[in-house]
Formats: sequence, C-alpha cells, structure tokens
Amino acid sequence: MHAQLEGFVAVARERSVTGAARSLFITQPALTSRLNQLERRVGSQLLVRRRSGAELTEAGRAFLPYAERALDAVAEGRRLVDALARGEGGQLALGASPAVSTYALPALLHRFTDSHPGVQLVVRTGHSEEVLELVKRGEVEVGLTRLLRDPAIEATTLWEDELVLVVHEGHPFVASGWARLEELGEQQFVLFDRSSSYHELTSALFREAGIAPRGLMELDNIDSAKKMVEQGLGIALLPQIAVATELADGRLHRIRIVEQAPPRRPIVAIRRRDAGPPSAAAEAFVALLVAMGPELQHRASAPRG
Repeated sequence: MHAQLEGFVAVARERSVTGAARSLFITQPALTSRLNQLERRVGSQLLVRRRSGAELTEAGRAFLPYAERALDAVAEGRRLVDALARGEGGQLALGASPAVSTYALPALLHRFTDSHPGVQLVVRTGHSEEVLELVKRGEVEVGLTRLLRDPAIEATTLWEDELVLVVHEGHPFVASGWARLEELGEQQFVLFDRSSSYHELTSALFREAGIAPRGLMELDNIDSAKKMVEQGLGIALLPQIAVATELADGRLHRIRIVEQAPPRRPIVAIRRRDAGPPSAAAEAFVALLVAMGPELQHRASAPRG
C-alpha cells in the first residue's frame, strides 16, 4: 500500500498523473493502476482526472493528510532502522557489578555517548552473579562482571582487577611501605559487602596464610570502607581502580605485602551465547571496552614496588 499512497500524494502535489509518474520514475499506466487500487481499498473516488490535470475530490482532500502522515511515519521508521544498523540509535541495556559501575563505567559511557549520542543507555547494577542472571534472562544485552563460568554465556576479557592493601597516612606501615603477612594478623581489618567477590578474595588470603585478623569491621560498600580506612579505623584490601584517586592525593597509602602477589580477578564483558549477532550499539560498546582495556588495566593495577 505504500506505493499506492506515494502515488496518490505525488499526484496531489503535481496536480497531474503524467507529472507524478515522471517524478516517481514509473510509467503513467503503472501509476494509474496504483491509484485505482487505492481507491478500491478506500472505497471512494479520490481523484478526478481531466485533460487539464488531476484534482482531488472531497474524499481525496479529506484523505490526503492521513496519506502524508503515513508516508512520513514510514520514512521515520526507515531512518530509525538505518540508525540502529549503524549503531547510532535505539537502546542499549547494560549490567555492571558495583565496582565497575562506580569506578570504570562513567569514563566508558562518557566516551561512548560522545560517539553515539543517539543511543539511549540503560544501566542496571548488581553483584556479578546478579548481572549474570540479567544477561541470561535477556534483560541486559551486555554485562560487565568478574569472570564467572557458565556455558550459557560468552565472555570477552577486558582487564584484570587487583586488590591492594591500603592504610591511612599515619599508619606505622607507611614508613617502610611494606608488611609481612604475619603482621596483618595484628591489624584491625575493614571488609565490605560479604556477598561480593572482593570479600571472598580477602577471606581466602587470610585462610591460605593461616591468619586470623585481630578485629573486623564489615561495611556494605567500597566507599564506606575507604572512609573508615582514611579515618584510621582499620586497614583494607580494596580494588586498585577504586582507590586510585585516594592513593594519588595521599589520603590512602598502598602497602606491599612481602612475598605475596596481590589478589587479582579478570573483569569481562558477557553476552548470552544464544543471543545471535549483537546489536550495532552493543558491538560498538564492546569494541570501545576492548580499545580502552590498556587504560583501564593501568588504573586497575598497582605499581610494582
């Protein structure tokens, strides 16, 4: 029906079947056939054809605005589809774990929106296991989490997150810049979010070293843990990417643990394996993640000492 509406609107504009056919690059008989089909569909005569040209009937004048709006709607739909194909429109739903959404995602989204301003972004946060379920249910197209083994998803490694031991500026460890594992058993530790993987990494380090910290303070997020360490209420193993600013301005100090490599975990972008080809926006976003990987790795890795 689109071709029939297009022909009718062209005749109304040209006031001539011959002129309209010429503008549409079709023959006059082909256009006449389209107009006849349209009138049969509408159930009323829309045009009066005379030697001097074509005029709209009363029904034609009433129908014309609707025909024009229908063509405009189709044209707008085509523009949207073209924008989607180029990754310049539509919506992209993302999932991210707390540390990623707070300390890495803002810079990523800033660069992505600069190059794809027409894409509407929706971000949902949760622990890695929750983000995995969002991806598996199809509620988000791309998830940013620690590496989780699941046959239903495919993962692209982006960077490795590193836990570093941090203390406040007046702590005795600051003088040497290092500490032995056995010395940590005498310290008050600040832990955050028992359900997070960071909590498990810290606890595993204690277990493997046979250490039982003298005291523990448990908080529900990284920012609260940082504040407690700054105030001298304990020391903590925190993600390097989360404390980069505080280390740079001297509010926190990194302490190297002698003969102990910092605990690390891969951060990955995940998609459902059976989701088919990614949308153009998702493909562009993952490409940006990979391109920014070295920069994010630098922020997430402590300098070796």
